[in-house]
Amino acid sequence: MKKLLATGLVVIMTAMTVCGCGSSDNTTTQNGGTGSSSSGSASQANQAVKVIDVDLTSEEYAFGVDKDQPELLKAANDFIKEIKDNGKFEVICNKYFGDGDPTPVTSAKLDSSKDQLLVATNAAFEPYEYTKGEDYYGIDMEVAKAFADKLGKELVIQNMDFDAVCLSVGQHKSDVAMAGLTVKEDREKYVTFTDPYYNAAQKLIVKGDSTEFDSCKDAAAVEKILKTKDKSVTIGVQNGTTGQFYCEGDKDWGFEGYNVTTTGYKNGSLAVQDLVNGNIDYVVIDSAPAKCITDAINKMQ
Repeated sequence: MKKLLATGLVVIMTAMTVCGCGSSDNTTTQNGGTGSSSSGSASQANQAVKVIDVDLTSEEYAFGVDKDQPELLKAANDFIKEIKDNGKFEVICNKYFGDGDPTPVTSAKLDSSKDQLLVATNAAFEPYEYTKGEDYYGIDMEVAKAFADKLGKELVIQNMDFDAVCLSVGQHKSDVAMAGLTVKEDREKYVTFTDPYYNAAQKLIVKGDSTEFDSCKDAAAVEKILKTKDKSVTIGVQNGTTGQFYCEGDKDWGFEGYNVTTTGYKNGSLAVQDLVNGNIDYVVIDSAPAKCITDAINKMQ
């Protein structure tokens, strides 16, 4: 099984390098949110996995700024307003959700003698942040580069596990966390959140031949089915993300959780590959990565 998993991951990562995430099924709204059409058409009958086109949550992404840098927080909020007002954020999003071409971002080497902006991220969350070779790509990475340029600083990208991103900023090892980061109260122990710059949602991924959720029109319908499951059912999530809180329950967000087994992964690709391999039953991750990952896998079928 390990060999199968490793082989599958090579396939996914190769396919994701050419995954445009910008088909006519996915559109960018004025506030940065996305919507996708149903993945269950007859033309996709042979797909390995599919996304259930129902938003399970509604959340906002923001930067997490070092609490001891209030001037950086103000600069970040001013910058967010500027790029949303002048259309630059929409242009960046169009590179990943529309017909634009993603721009590679290069990280400078950490050098305390230079004026640098240290950005903590988890570059395994396409289309927000990911790598191809030594370059970084993604909405957050292009925004980070534009922000560093605005400040007149070199950009240093510090890639780490997602659940270490806010901690890194809280320990003053990084200046800003930019990692598809949902505004959440318990993260405010480590960072101060900027104004939101993006609206997102969690979605459910199932096997391509599953019809269990096809009739679901809203979150309540999906939840009704999930509430019938027990610990014999396993849902894959990315560690430390909203998907994990949604499945396990979180009183701050009002998530009741489910009586299932939740398995955490370092990234969504690993979770979906385990679904393909038959090791878990479902995956819950953010809608945009869900589309990219499933598109990449299905292209290889």
